Amino acid sequence: MSEELDITELETSELLEIMHDCLYDGMAEDVVAGVKELLRRSMSPYDTLTQGLVAGMDIVGADFRDGILFVPEVLMAAKAMKAGMAILRPLLAETGAPTIGTMVIGTVKGDIHDIGKNLVTMMMEGAGFKVVDLGINNDADKFIQAVREHQTDILGMSALLTTTMPYMKVVIQALKEAGLRDKVIVLVGGAPVNAAFAEAIQADAYCRDASVAVQTAKKLVAEKRNQVMVG
Repeated sequence: MSEELDITELETSELLEIMHDCLYDGMAEDVVAGVKELLRRSMSPYDTLTQGLVAGMDIVGADFRDGILFVPEVLMAAKAMKAGMAILRPLLAETGAPTIGTMVIGTVKGDIHDIGKNLVTMMMEGAGFKVVDLGINNDADKFIQAVREHQTDILGMSALLTTTMPYMKVVIQALKEAGLRDKVIVLVGGAPVNAAFAEAIQADAYCRDASVAVQTAKKLVAEKRNQVMVG
């Protein structure tokens, strides 16, 4: 936002558009100012999240998918989104605002790469999911424990090495043995992973990048909820 612009004088629709632009450009301080101004206008924390941050990240995700934005720019946008989320998160918890679903995510045992995983985490949060990030080098027990503890809708696993990829199958087998496989959607990703591998290990989907992960997660969670309602 330019120095001359007084955001308190803007129409709410204009303010939201400017927030989307600031988010797109990774301007964290301006995004925070926009969030505070929307809350001052008595917009609910949930509407501020969905209309201000999620809508902005949807634009970022679409341009990332289409090759207009690249990882460094998306990371900047996600960082700006996190700055806005830091204000909203405690307010959302107080009001019991709905989330789309809960995701547990981590890099598998033996693998310490996390840039792709971090990007998925931030984009999923930006889309309105609650994300529990387990970090790097996670064994099956840690994944299982987290899935149980957080009543997880989605388990996301990442691997950047061909040598660590097969461990994803170990985790899926552990989910089956724990009686949890049918309760959770399993998404896998990472440079050496592909759709054929995801199918072979009986994951629910392979996600090429963070933008695809968000789209896939939304779609599969909605399908799962519909099945429960029909059932």
